[in-house]
Amino acid sequence: MRVAVVGIGGVGGYYGGRLAHRFPAGSEHEVAFVCRGAHLDAVGRHGLKLLARDGELVARPALATDSAADLGVVDVAIFAVKGYSLADVARAMRPAVGPSTVVIPLGNGVDNDEVLKRELGVGRILNGGVYISTHIEGPGIVQQTGGTRKLFFGSLDGNNEPYRPIEDMLKAAGIDAALSDHIVRDVWAKFIFIDASSAVTSLHGVNMGTLLGTPELKDLLRGLMGEVEALAANLNVGLPAGIVEQAIERAGAFPPDTKTSMQLDVEKGARTERDTMLGYVVRKGRERGVPTPRHVDVYDALSRVVH
Repeated sequence: MRVAVVGIGGVGGYYGGRLAHRFPAGSEHEVAFVCRGAHLDAVGRHGLKLLARDGELVARPALATDSAADLGVVDVAIFAVKGYSLADVARAMRPAVGPSTVVIPLGNGVDNDEVLKRELGVGRILNGGVYISTHIEGPGIVQQTGGTRKLFFGSLDGNNEPYRPIEDMLKAAGIDAALSDHIVRDVWAKFIFIDASSAVTSLHGVNMGTLLGTPELKDLLRGLMGEVEALAANLNVGLPAGIVEQAIERAGAFPPDTKTSMQLDVEKGARTERDTMLGYVVRKGRERGVPTPRHVDVYDALSRVVH
């Protein structure tokens, strides 16, 4: 298969790095990176250095480029970009996506498949997500600091058999990957965790350990999660009973010093996913008549300090 990993930031760097390391140029699978700027230059010169808790490696993709026109039509396109960039990046990737291209988003939102369907117009579009904490340490260097490293993806119609070869390829690269027969539920189960933890850590400037160890912050976390749970129930997502406590337990599985990606963006003064996560809950809540007062408050507070 010809695979394009689109966005070689923290998430794309980890999973793309593992793929390109396992399948270098000339292998049965051809792995290309789509990135830009100093990161692209460094990868082109020295490869991508991945500093992970499960080992270090240097990956050299068959191709690293900032232009979809260089790729030709690929068999698999893995989108690992921030939510606010997804629509623009999808439009830029149109030359590389054909009717049979399998498209897998790994971002934090719950509507990434809808964005990709709208912007690409073609392709076999799945949904997916990951549980990992990663960041770009410097040009050509990605560091993983926490998370289970789990990757999940699946078809919206539940027919996953055509995608078993992709699952096999990911597993062969040492990636803990699994096809999900309930991808909408699983994407929301990840969202209830990442939306609320990102909101509290970003607003209050605390790591995961301090968040869970501070009663008033943990109460805010639980309240935000409860609002997502209520919205998901209204949308008939099918989240399991006890999902809020399960999500809090999931947060506790991260190292105490873990910072969320949104928090890191806030600290850098960079653009954040505030609008595609918290903003989504606020907008969808209003549309569906589901109250989300805590999301409104945190969204408004963050809007005064972040992009």
